[in-house]
Amino acid sequence: MVRRPVAWVVAIVLFVEAFGVAALNWFLGVVVDRQDMSLAGLDPDMMANSSKVGGILFGLYFALCGLVALLVALRDRPPAGFGRIVLISAAVVHALLGAFAWGLVGWGAFLFMVVVLGLIVLLLMTYDSPAEPTDAAPPAAPPHNGGGEDDGGSPVTSPPAPTTP
Repeated sequence: MVRRPVAWVVAIVLFVEAFGVAALNWFLGVVVDRQDMSLAGLDPDMMANSSKVGGILFGLYFALCGLVALLVALRDRPPAGFGRIVLISAAVVHALLGAFAWGLVGWGAFLFMVVVLGLIVLLLMTYDSPAEPTDAAPPAAPPHNGGGEDDGGSPVTSPPAPTTP
């Protein structure tokens, strides 16, 4: 039974994004390699190789985030420890990439990054575990000394009516 499908959606989106980021950076590395041009005196082979390596590393990072989301979906428990840190870092990365995408690529890329950011935050908030329920009785209320104002609290009963002498 799937009670919270958001984890499945986040896992699929992150796996697709991991493949897309790795493929895009690999393609950019091939383009730089075939142009054989330098940028500000940098070696074109080094730029091509660093683009490919960066794409693979970023793809593996997003795949790790997708794996954490998949484990959350399979276990139906909130992420804890390292997994929670990975998902929070993915949310921060998507926020920063969204900010850069708005200025460099356009509103479409910004919208995609914000949607993925929202999904990750929704995953973290949906599985946020409330305080553990206890089987013990709730703690007893402190003794009440008759509703006077000297106990520091508000009176529970109304004060007596004033009498005239």
